[in-house]
Amino acid sequence: MVKPSAIVVALALGITGGLLPLSIPASAQEFSADIVSSNADAAAPPRLGRLYAKNAKARIETSELPDGFFLVDGADHVAYFVRPGQRVFMDAKQTTRLTWILVRVDPGDPCLQWDAMAIAAGATDGGSRWRCERSGEDTVDGRAATVYQATSPEHRGNSAWIDPQLNFALRFRSDDGAIGIELKNVRKAPQAASLFEIPRNYAKFDPQRLIDRIKQSDVWVEPPQ
Repeated sequence: MVKPSAIVVALALGITGGLLPLSIPASAQEFSADIVSSNADAAAPPRLGRLYAKNAKARIETSELPDGFFLVDGADHVAYFVRPGQRVFMDAKQTTRLTWILVRVDPGDPCLQWDAMAIAAGATDGGSRWRCERSGEDTVDGRAATVYQATSPEHRGNSAWIDPQLNFALRFRSDDGAIGIELKNVRKAPQAASLFEIPRNYAKFDPQRLIDRIKQSDVWVEPPQ
């Protein structure tokens, strides 16, 4: 994950490319779950956060960024980081890979949605796309899952376990160890719509406006030509 100090830099990146047409089953369930480390050697893997899902929307709370939460809309391919204390929200961009991975997917080809979210975040590499290859069946925390070998736009190998009922990844591991997450204590139940809404009195944070204000101050030094 990207550290909080990199949020402004990540948000300054522009959206590139177009979005892919997706065909995601309409039978997605509403549920909540703990996000834990998928370290197989840990008897009690550390809890990394909490996930709430309602149709194509997801709310991701992480221990790394306790002053806010992420809202993801897989239908519109957008993700925001919301900070209630400041009553502001901002485009998540490349703040965390969780907003690309923990989204509602097509169990027949999860890479379609992951690709769309990566494009929206400006995280593609020279036009490269996510590629998925089905490799078998497995069980994660008592739930049936389809296993995929997935190659990211950065050409990194990953393994993903997709729940065909929830239409979400139950487990996701990168071969290089950069990311390793798993959903535990999945509880299927209706989720309040308010969990996935940004209050109307919240303002959207614009990094460019902040940069422009700094340029007008005495602390700004023009870079050498």
